[in-house]
Amino acid sequence: MDNSSSGKLFFVSTGPRKRGRQAEAERNNVRILEAAREVFIANPAAPISEVASRAGVGIAALYHRYPSKIALLAQLCLDGQDTYIELVEKALASTDHPWTAYVQWLRDIVAADTHALTVHLAGHFPPDERHATRTERMIRGTAELFERVQETGILRPGLTFLDVAFLMELLAKTRLGDAPRTAELRQRQLAIIIDGLSARGAAELPGTPPSWEEQASRWTPGSDRSSLRAEVE
Repeated sequence: MDNSSSGKLFFVSTGPRKRGRQAEAERNNVRILEAAREVFIANPAAPISEVASRAGVGIAALYHRYPSKIALLAQLCLDGQDTYIELVEKALASTDHPWTAYVQWLRDIVAADTHALTVHLAGHFPPDERHATRTERMIRGTAELFERVQETGILRPGLTFLDVAFLMELLAKTRLGDAPRTAELRQRQLAIIIDGLSARGAAELPGTPPSWEEQASRWTPGSDRSSLRAEVE
């Protein structure tokens, strides 16, 4: 829609003015979600008023769209889950060698910062059926992608996809300078991690891999969040 022209051409018409208001509401929603992402990635405990201030909208406009901070956090997580699903399904549909598709997928999810919108927010809102449905798709897709690579013999023995998920979470903690510099450093660190996934010359991994119980427990509001967060929820 050409928002710049609609207001001029249809100013006296009730119908088009409604479309203009809808367009403005949608623009406000985009600003709200962008601001919420910035605010809550930095501090999930921040007040919702900080989101309204950063978005440049009134608190009433924000509450009209999202009745509570919990509703806003839930939407951010849904957005992150949808992006993750889109990227893993893209990797599964790739005709490239499984290792090539897997490496590109890792680069894509790090670039999209899906961890920041999923596990980083875990425990700060109660997930509902929408999140659960997406979680199942994320797990199935990631497991299938990992198994394809595992069957090639390229991955080091004992490695699980939850191991990789926690490593991706570590990358999401990297923040230095502005956003482009942070993105650059994350891709640099990812390249080091990718080399470490290979079985070539790899020593036996110490300890036991993370369990699903450890990973799932962090979605409970008020749970212990001192451990690392995992991606595949």
